[in-house]
Amino acid sequence: MRILVIGKNGQLGRSIQEVILNSKVSDDYILVGRKELDLSNHVSVSNYFKNNIFDIIVNCAAYTKVDQAQKEIELANQVNHLAVLQIAKIANNQKAKFIHISSDYVFDGKKNSLYTETDNVNPINIYGKTKLAGEKAIKKEMQSNIVIIRTSWVYSEFGNNFLKTILGLGKERESINVVSDQISSPTYAKDLADVILKIINNKDFQKKQNPNAIYHYSNEGEVSWYDFAKEIFKLAEIKCKINPILTSQYNALAKRPKNTSMDSSKIKEKFDINLYLWKNSLQMCLTKLLVKIPNNKDYKKIIN
Repeated sequence: MRILVIGKNGQLGRSIQEVILNSKVSDDYILVGRKELDLSNHVSVSNYFKNNIFDIIVNCAAYTKVDQAQKEIELANQVNHLAVLQIAKIANNQKAKFIHISSDYVFDGKKNSLYTETDNVNPINIYGKTKLAGEKAIKKEMQSNIVIIRTSWVYSEFGNNFLKTILGLGKERESINVVSDQISSPTYAKDLADVILKIINNKDFQKKQNPNAIYHYSNEGEVSWYDFAKEIFKLAEIKCKINPILTSQYNALAKRPKNTSMDSSKIKEKFDINLYLWKNSLQMCLTKLLVKIPNNKDYKKIIN
């Protein structure tokens, strides 16, 4: 099979590359970044697929700057909605299967328990609205062979993310403020990459026609940003003090949902997936980061 992965330079794309390199993969994986296929430019998308045909398309690329999206509405909508629709049309014409990564921010955060795939969606910021628009567009365009995976709070040893930001701040400051009233489940990008490859290799998924499906995937357990940061400092042995603050005290452009913890049991049962506790996956990621650093103390190198 020929498999296209869009977004090779992002956290998930780089994690997929790592998984492929460390696995016995017989399929032909082609990974592209913005240079080869720019989702902000519909001509770039069209031109790329003129001479490229695939069996499976995996879209890991997205506009993910939640606050900036409030200002760059057209760009966020182009990348998260219109380009995704364009790719869905191409996938339909090529009879390719389409795996698309979406977000927990399609929910408003008012539920007091885990969100399931059948819960009502109601995004409260531009980023969430554009991600939901992308979901709706591809479901309308393709009547089968779509897998949408909603995930949350993605971090990794690659790129910019909460984990690496917190490590950098912990090295530079004596104390930091972290929001304590937003709850979700952190997701280690490497774990999600493993899930995507497991889906691709699933015999049922490889059948000619599959009904469209939405799945939730994150690591197990719910936590606030504050408690997430506390665990990072604990494992990394950083002494920086963390002060809990409320969302109302954090001056952000975009509204954030209070609770986006998701139930991942559907994807676990369908594809026989192991769900890892978020603390265990965090420790695994930190081990990869810290092993690269002399004496495990020079945390500044983490954010270079």
